[in-house]
Order: sequence, then structure tokens, then C-alpha cells
Amino acid sequence: MSHAYTGGCACRAIRYEIAAEPIESNDCQCRQCQHQSGTGHSSYLSFVGAPVTIEGKASTWDVVGEGGTVKRCAFCPTCGSPVYLTFPDIPDLFIIRAGSLDDPSRYKPEMVFWHSVAQPWDHVPPETRKYEKLPPR
Repeated sequence: MSHAYTGGCACRAIRYEIAAEPIESNDCQCRQCQHQSGTGHSSYLSFVGAPVTIEGKASTWDVVGEGGTVKRCAFCPTCGSPVYLTFPDIPDLFIIRAGSLDDPSRYKPEMVFWHSVAQPWDHVPPETRKYEKLPPR
């Protein structure tokens, strides 16, 4: 690993540090992500079993994905920035939103989920792997 992934919300009330490399980086074009981001997709880095340090208190709300998985969305109660996701049924999984990184240039999308409901104006680089829904696991 080159160095920890750090970031947080826009007002810096929430900060995180992850001392590991992500297992994957993806964009998601599902309708939930469109609503949450206010645009055509959300961008994520996923970590499994990584040491995570969080400073500050996030507010959360739960949403259920198509497969029935509960996603706990964490955001700053002061500035409203969405910062990370956790999963009550998958405690080792920690997902950060790429826009919350101190250095967002570290984000390199490897794949796109839910391309079947993409907005026609939300373009994806042709070389990026695209999945109509979720990739097979």
C-alpha cells in the first residue's frame, strides 16, 4: 500500500482514514444512487476487513437494495455531505464515496453497476466494464 486513504465531509466535521487498498472501485447508475448523488451515478471504493478510523459523528439512514441487503448511508449532519456506507449484515465491508476523498484522483473506476437504468447523458468510458445490474459474485 502506498499510503492511507483519507477524506471526509465538506465541512471537515467527519474524517476517516483507511489503512488498506480497496478491493474494488465502481460507479453505480441505479436509481437509488441517482437520487442520493443528485446526478447520474455515485462513485465508490470498497474495503473489506480494513482498519478504519472515523472522527466525528455521522447521521445515518438505511435503504434496502434490490437483493434485500440493508445499506446504512452515513452523512454529515452539519453540511449534509454523503461520506460512507456500512452494511449491518456485512460488518467487514466499508464503502467510501469517491468525492469524499482528500485526493479524489486516487479513484479509478473499474466497473459500472446498473448500466441498464443509466441516464442517456451519463456517459461511461468505453473501456469500463459495464453490468446491466450487479456483477455475478
